[in-house]
Amino acid sequence: MNNETLTDREVLLLRRKLDLLLRTGELLMASAADTNRIDRNMKRVAAFMGIPEEKLHLEIRWTMIMVNVSDEQHSFSKFQKCERHGINMTTITEISHLSWEAIEQDYSLDRYEEELERIAGKARNYKPYLVALCAGFACGGFCKLFGGDWTAFLFASICAFLGFRVRERCVAFGINYYMSLAIAAFVSTCLAYASTFSGLSSTPYHPLLACALFIVPGVPLINFVDDMIDNYLLVGITRAANATMMVGAMTFGIAFALRLLGMNDIEIDHKFSELSMVPHDPYWVYAIAAAISAMGFSMIFNIQKRLLWVVALGGILAVCTRNFVNFELGYGPVIGSFMGSFVVSLLAVKAVHWFNVPNHVLTIPSVIPMIPGVLMYRSLLAFINMHGVVGEVTFAFANGINSWLIILCISLGVAVPNIFARRYIAKDRQRQLREELEKRRQRGKFIEW
Repeated sequence: MNNETLTDREVLLLRRKLDLLLRTGELLMASAADTNRIDRNMKRVAAFMGIPEEKLHLEIRWTMIMVNVSDEQHSFSKFQKCERHGINMTTITEISHLSWEAIEQDYSLDRYEEELERIAGKARNYKPYLVALCAGFACGGFCKLFGGDWTAFLFASICAFLGFRVRERCVAFGINYYMSLAIAAFVSTCLAYASTFSGLSSTPYHPLLACALFIVPGVPLINFVDDMIDNYLLVGITRAANATMMVGAMTFGIAFALRLLGMNDIEIDHKFSELSMVPHDPYWVYAIAAAISAMGFSMIFNIQKRLLWVVALGGILAVCTRNFVNFELGYGPVIGSFMGSFVVSLLAVKAVHWFNVPNHVLTIPSVIPMIPGVLMYRSLLAFINMHGVVGEVTFAFANGINSWLIILCISLGVAVPNIFARRYIAKDRQRQLREELEKRRQRGKFIEW
């Protein structure tokens, strides 16, 4: 932009560019991209549009994205509300690809807008009933990882499938999102409790541990850690608050079901406290369960079909590494979970170049099977069934703190290698961007606003 007065046509063109830039950021935020990725993609799109980075100012928040373009004489600002929040790994991947293709293939603004809206309107990779079915099997995989038998696996899968469908119907009906989670957790828990009377399983209480874990906010928690480390404090705190609300809604639904069903008696409390944390199945059994859970959550997160087998291998690697460090080396579940997620994330730093996808598309579904469901339920039941006995509060807090430490370490294990790798390759990315922009200038396609 020069220092002369802009014409009406130039102003309208700039407004359109800012609208498309904001639309890009909104889609990424709605798809659960981490804030650093949103920032990088928006700056790359701005470079494609001819807006210099030194004149571009971005403010990214959970519910609002703000863009300002200014120099010594002019200043233009626009805002975009972010009302929808979900998880769509395919959208994140395709927008990342689009930001490079627009530069390399000399897209016009019309072509860019057309491709962006195609991505926004693209149907999900999996039908709703298939997603619900795979979410059920994912929770069944959790049940097996917690020590249940294959009959308990089937019961947990059925209960989770029905709970997932209940959540979808509640959201479609317009019920508050957090209340929908609570209702889904309530329904799943009631059904899992009914399955304990079947007499078909030798581990009848394990489905109760796994039936509602499709609600666990793994992506928000990992993004929270990522944002805090990257110094996007406000967005990170908001993501943490959202994750806490989701866990709170799930806890309310489970606790209400337990109270309603009278499950606060001493016998059932002992059943949960006596569940073994030590693996008693061969590693190949845990590998199968981990692969099922990882692929199930991959479908919930809408990753590309071609990556399902990759994520399954990641889940196997994460769980087996966790068990080896925890039980064979004796370092405990916290360090074991950190090492499991760290190894997967470290390998994903290289694998993202093989499969041409963002890091989180491979890592997050892979580490979800390490969620510490047994500890979470021990803590929950201890708080619900307090009778004033000495040591009850200590027991409840000990299990609660351990479960949160494991979840935090899973998040750190995913985030840390990715952040260091991102900083390491940032110069190469910047160099590549400068080279592509220079090629555009030589082709006569680059026009600065």
